[in-house]
Amino acid sequence: MSNTKTIIAALAIAGASLGAGTAAAQALADAKVAVVDVERVMSTCTACVAARTQLQTQQTQFQQFAQQQSQPLQAERTAIETALRAANGKQDAALDLRVQAFQKKAEPAQRAITEREQTLRRNAQYVEQQIAQRLVPVIEQVANQRGATIAVSKGSLLFAATSADITDPVLAALNQQLPSVSTTAPPPQQQPAQQPAQPAPQGR
Repeated sequence: MSNTKTIIAALAIAGASLGAGTAAAQALADAKVAVVDVERVMSTCTACVAARTQLQTQQTQFQQFAQQQSQPLQAERTAIETALRAANGKQDAALDLRVQAFQKKAEPAQRAITEREQTLRRNAQYVEQQIAQRLVPVIEQVANQRGATIAVSKGSLLFAATSADITDPVLAALNQQLPSVSTTAPPPQQQPAQQPAQPAPQGR
């Protein structure tokens, strides 16, 4: 939720399109710029705050899961490392079998942790995506109502008059149109299995 590069990039595209319909019918008009504090919107909107709380809960649950998976293996890992140091490079068949058995237990645990971590990352990206998809049209709507032809992010400005700032009405409109978002991303699409090439028919 703290990374708004995706949002700002989308705003740049939207800002370039504001008033595009009238620009085609006449020469360039005097530009009227609206300013939006995207960082403040992303940190205080109703859906943003609720989603951030849910993502933090998911993060806590992930940390607990990772600990549950790795903690039972920690004692065995430490014991094996001690035995390896004691062997000092000497061949030990029993120790080799012990290492192999440990790897068989550790690999699925690590795989499960990685999958949970990837899911958590997708959920956070999905939240930002939902907000961005709604925020850009909201900014365009409010900017048009205020007679602006360009909307820019406050974070990229050196100076802007207070009268150009439309953050408050944008925040109010976003809260009304997007009261909540889902924090569960859809599962990643599976690539279809490639069909083996069929042999060409042989002529008689």
